[in-house]
Amino acid sequence: MDIRIVNFLQNTYLQDGNWKKIGHHVLFWSVYFVFNTLRWSSIHNDFMLSLKTNLIGFPIHMLLAYVNVYYLMPKFIYTKKYFHYVIYFLLSLFIMLLAKFNLTYYLVSTDVMPESPERVSSLTLDYAVQTMIGEVYVTSFFTAIKLTIDWLRESSKLHDLEKRQLKTELRFLRSQVSPHFFFNTLNNIYSLTLDKSDQAPEVILKLSELMRYLLYATKKQRQDLTSEINCIKNYIDLERIRFDDNLKIKMNISGNLDNCKIAPMLLIPLVENCFKHGASKNVGKMKIDIDLQVVDGFMNFKVSNTIPNSHKEFKYPVESGGIGLSNVKKRLELGYAKSDYELSIFEENQMFNVILKLKVI
Repeated sequence: MDIRIVNFLQNTYLQDGNWKKIGHHVLFWSVYFVFNTLRWSSIHNDFMLSLKTNLIGFPIHMLLAYVNVYYLMPKFIYTKKYFHYVIYFLLSLFIMLLAKFNLTYYLVSTDVMPESPERVSSLTLDYAVQTMIGEVYVTSFFTAIKLTIDWLRESSKLHDLEKRQLKTELRFLRSQVSPHFFFNTLNNIYSLTLDKSDQAPEVILKLSELMRYLLYATKKQRQDLTSEINCIKNYIDLERIRFDDNLKIKMNISGNLDNCKIAPMLLIPLVENCFKHGASKNVGKMKIDIDLQVVDGFMNFKVSNTIPNSHKEFKYPVESGGIGLSNVKKRLELGYAKSDYELSIFEENQMFNVILKLKVI
């Protein structure tokens, strides 16, 4: 046997001590051997003859199957050298044919083909064709099982890898929200402290409540929708202090929120964009409408803000750093099935609108 085949088998099974795989192979060939022995014993009506011929034939089956799967296919099929593969496989078949004929003839019976109506004691074309077809059948059967198991194993590994990558990316995207949000809020506090505003303690208290939510709630894959709404309310309260009378906010919440779950910090970026790209760029009065309804297990969340006066051709911002709307889109793609959400963005009546329909039950 080629030294590369021996080295491969040693590295695959013996070196790693992977006896479980060996057990699977032993079980497969044992079951196949018993089945084939009983089948041919019923055909020949001679159990001992069937046992002897299978004791000779099965090592040949196994050798050809392993040579094909672990040597010929990796060397030629996987490298797209199909012509070479056919030549070497046919050569292997011919060698196995000679081995089986001689071993049967000298160790079992001079009639090497007892199922034939005539006595066959020489290497005839009929014997060669039937024997080689039998070898191809066994080798193909074994190869198909091996490839199927490998495909299932690789699919399972790929699925596990995708799940780990999904969790990692979701954690990263959630972590992007927090620094960006705190940066804006700290700027608000800084402005108030410069003005020696009496509102500074209230802002700090609201900020501490938000920090508590971010530290503990966002570690979960899903959070209660009521907690997410309370977080939004705290954020809006902070922004009310910042914009004072120049901002008109209308917020409406309806429907049964019990047992509703949502990815944490998913809605705040949408609300935050209304302030960042609407209120901060408007001169004079501005309006923000927030409407949240839960109907039949789906949340319909709509945020609208006044179009900035200085941006006639203004488009809803998608931040280059992945924060904001692009973050929301990515988190929806990673954390929800396509059938579980709909996100639409449009301009209507001098207002920018973002509508998110999301399965929450």
